[in-house]
Amino acid sequence: MNRAVLLFALVLLPVFPGCANGEPQPAPSAGWVYQLQGYDGGRLDALARTSYPLAVIDLARDAGTDYFKPEEIAALRATGKRVLAYFEIGSIEEFRPEYGPLRRDAGDLVLNKWPDWPQEYFVKYWDERWWTTVIAPRVERAVKAGFDGVYLDTLLAYEEIDRGLVAGRDQDSLGAAMVALLVRISRYAKQLRPGFWIVPQNSPELRRFGGYTEAIDGLAMEELFYRATDEQCREDFCAENLAEARALRDAGKFVLAVDYAGQGDHVRDACQRYRKERFAGYVTVRDLDRIAAPCT
Repeated sequence: MNRAVLLFALVLLPVFPGCANGEPQPAPSAGWVYQLQGYDGGRLDALARTSYPLAVIDLARDAGTDYFKPEEIAALRATGKRVLAYFEIGSIEEFRPEYGPLRRDAGDLVLNKWPDWPQEYFVKYWDERWWTTVIAPRVERAVKAGFDGVYLDTLLAYEEIDRGLVAGRDQDSLGAAMVALLVRISRYAKQLRPGFWIVPQNSPELRRFGGYTEAIDGLAMEELFYRATDEQCREDFCAENLAEARALRDAGKFVLAVDYAGQGDHVRDACQRYRKERFAGYVTVRDLDRIAAPCT
């Protein structure tokens, strides 16, 4: 290991320990903060004043074209935080700047609407036009803005796509295609900036496809313990998700967990579970439009 790489690794250790030896590492007790809208005055000052060691924010303050500038990200990072850029890789929302051109020039890429989010559509994420029109430019923007990594949402598209719109593809092939996209993002981003973090949200079962685990630096999970809002997660998939997250933790990946709860006893319970599981935890509201207090 050369001196520059060694110094970079040493810088990361206090925040999210590395996993070079393959041993699972505990997540920081200070947790992390996750805010995608509602930035006070459109600025990141409030986030900068928090004690959280890691922040996940949108690429743009308005979730549109008002992208955060390199000097804004640099100021947030100067407080000792790692900063990840959020965006979707399996879907597109109507308010995103790429949506109009995508509908106009490659409308066949846009598939069924997501019932839970009526302004959002799943897409043919395996199509090269999706990569060139949406994904590669987003990765490049995150790198140029100075983010430490990307936080990638809607991998679950592989389960939610209407099969009638993608003839000849079953769930296994859709899962393999999603992992192929994740691997491509990882390779491209790390080529542009070595050490750039790749953190997918949800669908941890994709680790069963080759290349997934090697492509990621950490995993993010929603609603492991409390579903929106203040509903204990008791369904079978809750236990399955927890088991898969543990497996990735034991493979040396850090785990970011976010639950949606407001009742004090539920918040305390979630925080206690994070400590037990050695996850970095955050309990907040589903709109992700405010800064919640850290676990104590």
